[in-house]
Amino acid sequence: MKKFTELGVSPDFVKGLADLDIYEPTDIQKRVIPLLLDGDKDMVAQAQTGTGKTAAYGLPLLEKMDPEIKIVQGLILCPTRELAKQVAKQLFKFTKYSAKIFTEAVYGGEQIDRQISALHRPTHIVVATPGRLIDLVRRKAVDLRKVKTVVLDEADEMLSMGFKEELDEILGFLPAIENKWLFSATMPHGIQQIISKHLAKDAVRIEVRKEDTVNKNISHQYQTCLDSEKLYALQKFLKSEDQNRGVIFCRTKAATKKLTLQLIAKNIATDAIHGDLMQKERDKVMRAFKNESIRVLVATDVAARGIDISDLTFVAHYQLPESDEYYTHRSGRTARAGKRGISMCFVNTAESKVLRNYERTLGIKFRQVK
Repeated sequence: MKKFTELGVSPDFVKGLADLDIYEPTDIQKRVIPLLLDGDKDMVAQAQTGTGKTAAYGLPLLEKMDPEIKIVQGLILCPTRELAKQVAKQLFKFTKYSAKIFTEAVYGGEQIDRQISALHRPTHIVVATPGRLIDLVRRKAVDLRKVKTVVLDEADEMLSMGFKEELDEILGFLPAIENKWLFSATMPHGIQQIISKHLAKDAVRIEVRKEDTVNKNISHQYQTCLDSEKLYALQKFLKSEDQNRGVIFCRTKAATKKLTLQLIAKNIATDAIHGDLMQKERDKVMRAFKNESIRVLVATDVAARGIDISDLTFVAHYQLPESDEYYTHRSGRTARAGKRGISMCFVNTAESKVLRNYERTLGIKFRQVK
């Protein structure tokens, strides 16, 4: 088993990783880190959330920083404020024992003035959501002229949230760029367009084989029931999971709100996140879920983007997602960092055909639970 030092990671960063109980590189880290440390290049990597991709690009990015030069040298673009905050936090932890490399996260939904004053401090890496970054550039609050490395994290999510024009604009105004690294769970047409427009023709491609795309530690299960029986089936499932924690997915805001009230009425510690929540309310719900005063989170696909909570034992699909890509994103919330997890679908007879489709396209197997 290769260790991080053998991949070329500096001892100071390895020490920071050890503090986080990270000793052995994941598959994506083993493949990506040596490549990115070996000179300047563009790279496209297909990787799910939960595979350790933040360290896969974060460690090489930190290695490329010159702490003596107090200007922005690295840029990471993320789809949501949650992911941006999480990435910045991880980079901070990796650098615990190294020369000080300063990272600043900037995103919408927060006062821009506070972020502008934070950027006045020495900053080496900016982690940003695309809309807020463009705002800051227009106000001349951030100088990207010396940025040599840009990372697009969860690029497919940024596209599905409508950030294509912003990505084109940002990638167009980085004059000193030497490295463009794109990470995406799926490779839809829009991503292919960005790759052919902005990345070098000889960009290295790290392709995760289809059977690796969906985490092996997830047990994919389903229960067939009438729509009128779904709530009862879900309750029984939650009871069988005892005090385990998880996320339940619905397709619409209305369904999310209704199901949350139904579960609360059954004395299950539940709350919801959906598009109608103010950022403050959303943060409050996420805090309660993280400190375990809520056991179950009901969410829409859009609202759940960027959520990263360890130790989720299950994901339940109360309503199936709109696409198999969303199924991958949803189920990837459980079984993180080598743990096991369940992805449970509640379907009527017609919907069970959709699961056959997932089996074909995603290379997974569903087990029916009575």
